[in-house]
Order: sequence, then structure tokens, then C-alpha cells
Amino acid sequence: MREGWAVRPLEEVADACLGKMLDKNKNRGEAKPYLRNLNVRWFEFDLSDMLEMRFEEGERERYTARKGDLLICEGGYPGRAAIWPYDEPIYFQKALHRVRFQEPERAKWFLYYLYLCDLNGSLHDYFTGAGIQHFTGEALKRFRIPLPPLPEQQRIVAILDGAFAGLATAAANAKKNLQNSSELFDGYLESIFSRKGQGWVDRVVGEVADCCLGKMLDKSKNRGELKPYLRNLNVRWFEFDLSDILEMRFEEDEKDRYSAIKGDLLICEGGYPGRGAIWQDEQPIYFQKAIHRVRFRTPYLNKWFLYFLYLMDAKGELRRHFTGAGIQHFTGQALSKFKFPNPPAAEVREHVAIFDELAEQTSALKKIYETKLGQLRDIRQSILKKAFSGELTSPPSQAIKEAAE
Repeated sequence: MREGWAVRPLEEVADACLGKMLDKNKNRGEAKPYLRNLNVRWFEFDLSDMLEMRFEEGERERYTARKGDLLICEGGYPGRAAIWPYDEPIYFQKALHRVRFQEPERAKWFLYYLYLCDLNGSLHDYFTGAGIQHFTGEALKRFRIPLPPLPEQQRIVAILDGAFAGLATAAANAKKNLQNSSELFDGYLESIFSRKGQGWVDRVVGEVADCCLGKMLDKSKNRGELKPYLRNLNVRWFEFDLSDILEMRFEEDEKDRYSAIKGDLLICEGGYPGRGAIWQDEQPIYFQKAIHRVRFRTPYLNKWFLYFLYLMDAKGELRRHFTGAGIQHFTGQALSKFKFPNPPAAEVREHVAIFDELAEQTSALKKIYETKLGQLRDIRQSILKKAFSGELTSPPSQAIKEAAE
């Protein structure tokens, strides 16, 4: 931090309050759209999925944000924040903090500082909760922020605004290229699965495959030897993330029932229902109840069905098979009745070979664009670090130019 800058807790320079608790049985008044933490992104709002809650007239001042107010997530993605940019006030729920600075010009400065603390991990020091974390009102009040003289602050913020606008353009281009590569892949899958050639028949999964759920996690009842096992968090589309693998006790006679062998398809029952990947390791792996193991009686259908499942998810049609209004599940019954096209074996193998090649190309492009997005993130952090150490004297035009290439 630059020498001479004041450092104060937020409560000394701003007023903060949480929004209204959602309680359908108690809330009265007129239904109004309101912000949830899902609507708050870094530096912007996603208003495509707004819900309504009842507010009484006397609650308007307490539970609305007006233009220039900062809204910060208390939970969900604690600390994520944006400044409300519209003339029309907006209601907000208890999962959000509204921060109103005594000097309104400080809001954007604080937003940039909050983002830096999120990027470098120091913001997590203020969170509570071992599992689901929260940025409580008390923690927010004692959160300390650097406060340079207003003219200096405004100069730095102007530089940051320009730099972040350029980086946002570069990020948007990278995301668009990433989206385009995925759409080309999805479009090819659609062209094959929709045309249904001669000899194609529709079958349900239960007719041609054996499906079962994994073992329920129950520390008080589970016996046997500790073994690593897959959760739905470990299952990605077409691959597994084994960086955060846990262990559970399994008895020897549970191995066949609760382990997947090479070639088995594993599909999420909950979490991200429907997402799947094929286990390719020679070593079997145990799996928990949040995952289905699908073993086709004709193994060449495993990958064919996985590609079809992925396409249905990409088109938004897979969710029609889920149950649950809030947390959704792809139940064993729904999976067993799930209908998919079955071409002749030779045709399946031919198409899958092409799908694999395209998927590999798409994955390579995806890694390139994700690397670019990671580089942009690093540049943002570097620029912010200079800004809050008082070293940002001019726009970092060269870094932005290189990022855009």
C-alpha cells in the first residue's frame, strides 16, 4: 500500500445492510422483482432470471439499492460484487449486502479492491463456514480498505476503467471463439443424430444396459477398507477430475456392485444430473450413490450413448427427464426409460470415430482459449496490484495490446 494512504474499516466510510429474507408465509405487499446472489456477477448484473418477492411500501427504502450502490454477495460466491447502474431502484434479498458510501466516488475504488482481494485469495480470510462459506455483515464492516485522496483515487480508477474495458473486449473475443468451437461440434452431432438412417431403431436404456447407483456415504454404518471413490463432482463431460478424491469404507463383497471397470459409463444422478464420462483406467474405481454406473451389453454403445446424452444436455432437452423443483435428479427410473437412437453396429463405430476426432480438436481449441482467459486474469491481477500499491501511473497499453492478439 502506498505510504500516506489512509486505511479504514468499511463501517467508518460506508453503511451496509442485508436484504430481505425470502419467506412466502410471512411476506406481505406487492410482488416486486429482486436481486439474488445469482444475479450479481463481477462488475455487472445478470437480469435474465429474475424472481419476485412481496414487499410492503414501508420496506422500500431499507430493501432497495439505488444507482451507485454497491451490491456484494454474502453467500453463494461470497464477495462477488457490482455497482447498480440503473436509475430505477431494485429490491434485493438477504443473500446480498447493499453498501452505500458516504462519498459515493469510493464505490468503484472499493469494487476494484474487492476484486483484487478475490483474485489473490486474501478475501477468503474474512469468510466463515467450513463448507458453505459466508461473507457476514460483521466481517464486511471490519474489512479494511485503502483510501487515497479522492483526486488520486479518481485518476487511478480512470486508468483501471480503460484497462479493464480493453481486457473485457479481449475476454469476450476468447469466449466467443470458445463458444464457436463448441457450437461446431454440437452442430455436427445434431446433424448425425437427427437424420436417423436406414436400420436405426429407438431403444430405452433399460433394454440394452444394466444400471445401478453407487454406495451411500454413511460413516456410522460403512465397514471395510478405505478406498478412493468418485463423487458427482469428479465427473465431467467425457473425463474425470481426480484432483479432489475422497475415501469411503467398502467391504470386499461390495466391490462388484459399487465399482466401475474400464469401459463403464458413469453418469451423475445429482449435482449436474446427466453429465457423464467413461472410465478408461485398467484399475477399477468405487463410486457413490450420486452416480449411475451404466454397462451396455454391447459395449460399442457406451460412447455412442454418451455423445447423445451430451447433445441432449447442450440442447436443453435432457432436463425434461429430471425430477425436483429445486435440486434436480436424474433418477434410476428416468435413466432406465430414457430413449435413444440405435443404428447398426458398423455405423455406430464409424460415427463414434469421427466424433472422437472432432472432440479432440474441440478440446485442443478449448485449452487454447482457456489459457488465454487465464492470462487475462493474471494481467488484471497485475494491474490491480500496481494500482493499489500506488505504482499505476499510466495505462498499461502494451499488456492490453498483447492480450488482445
